[in-house]
Amino acid sequence: MADYYDLLGIGKSADADDIKKAYRKLALKYHPDRNQGSKDTEIRFKEVTEAYEVLRDSKKRAIYDQYGEQGLRRGMGGTSGFSGFGFTDAIEVFMRDFGGFGGLEDLFGGQQSGGATAPRKGQTTKIKVRVTLAEVVTGVTKRLRVATLDSCDQCSGSGSADGSSPRPCSACGGAGEVRQMQRTVFGQFVSVVGCPTCGGEGRVIDKPCTNCHGDGRSRGEREIEVEIPPGVTSENFITLRGEGNVGPRDGPRGDVIVLLEVEEDPRFQRDGAHVRVELPVTFTQAALGAEVEVDTIIGRVKLTVPAGIQSGEVLRLRGRGLPELHGEGTGDQFVRVIVWTPERLSDEHEEALRALQEVEESAPDRLDVGSQRSIWSRVKEVFTQA
Repeated sequence: MADYYDLLGIGKSADADDIKKAYRKLALKYHPDRNQGSKDTEIRFKEVTEAYEVLRDSKKRAIYDQYGEQGLRRGMGGTSGFSGFGFTDAIEVFMRDFGGFGGLEDLFGGQQSGGATAPRKGQTTKIKVRVTLAEVVTGVTKRLRVATLDSCDQCSGSGSADGSSPRPCSACGGAGEVRQMQRTVFGQFVSVVGCPTCGGEGRVIDKPCTNCHGDGRSRGEREIEVEIPPGVTSENFITLRGEGNVGPRDGPRGDVIVLLEVEEDPRFQRDGAHVRVELPVTFTQAALGAEVEVDTIIGRVKLTVPAGIQSGEVLRLRGRGLPELHGEGTGDQFVRVIVWTPERLSDEHEEALRALQEVEESAPDRLDVGSQRSIWSRVKEVFTQA
C-alpha cells in the first residue's frame, strides 16, 4: 500500500484540519455513489479512508511514523492492532465524520443510491487470553477457538424460509427510511429517519427461517490466530477486525477484541520492563562473597555476590528484564540480597560459629546511612545511574 501521507496528498507536518480537509476532498471524489460503483474507485476510496483513520488519531499516527503499517498491525505502543480495514469500515468512517443528519443528500446533491441502511455489522466479541512472562519476553502467536454467530446454513444468511425471500418494505418502498413532518412555532420541519417497519433494512421477511427465526445467523465456533508482540502488559488489548460475529441477515463480521492477561510468577515482581527478585544467601556467602545461580524469566544465570554485602543490598542484571512494547530496549532484573539466618544449628555449625564469635569484631552502633536506605531508594538510585 502507498504511503498514507502520499495517499492524502499532504506532508508529514499536516495538522488535524489539513488531514480532514484532504480526506473529505478525496472521499467525495472516489465515493462509489459518484462513480457508478466502479471497482477501482471503490478501492481508492477504501485506501484514502484507511489513511485518514490512522493519521487523524495521534497515537496511531505516531506509531505509523515510527514503525509503518507493520507497527499498527502488531498493536505496538499499547494500541489495538489495526488490520483488515475493509470497504464497509471505510463507509462507516465516512458516514461517522461527514454523513451528518439526513444522510448524504447535502454532500452529493441528490438521494443516496439504494437508500436502505447498509447491512448491520456483527457485534464485537471480547475474549481473554493468558500470557506467561516468558511469552512476554519473546512474543507469541496463539490459535484460539471462539464462539461466534455464523451465517445460517439453512437459509444462507437471508433469514427467510426455503422457497421464499425477503420482499421490499411497503412502508418505505425499500428505501429503508421515511420522512417525518413536524410542525413547530417556527414552521414545518422535515426529517429523515430509519423506517420503523423494516428497521431501516428496506426489506421484510414474511416467512422466517425455522432454524434462525429470521436472524440469518446460528451459533458456531471459529479458530482464529492472534499475534501477541513482546512486552505486552495486562493493560493491552488487540483488535482482530472482521473475525467476530456475522451481522444479522448476512451482514459483515464484527471484530474480536483480545484482552491480554499476563500471568503472575511468584518468583518475580514486575515493574514495567524491569523485574525484581529476592536472593537468600548464607552469612558466609555474604561475608566472603560467592558466585551463585539466580532465576531469570528465561532461565538461571550466574551472579557474583561481592564480599561484605549487607542484607537488603540490590544487585543489577542488565538486560534480564522484559522488552519494551515499543521495541526500544529491554529492562533489567534487580536482585535484592537477603542474608539468611538458620533457625536450627547442628553441633558442627554451632561449634564453628562459637569459634567465630571469639575472633569476630563487634557490630557497629549503626550501619552507614547509605546501607539503611529502603529497597525503593536503592532501586531508584540505580535507575538514575543507568
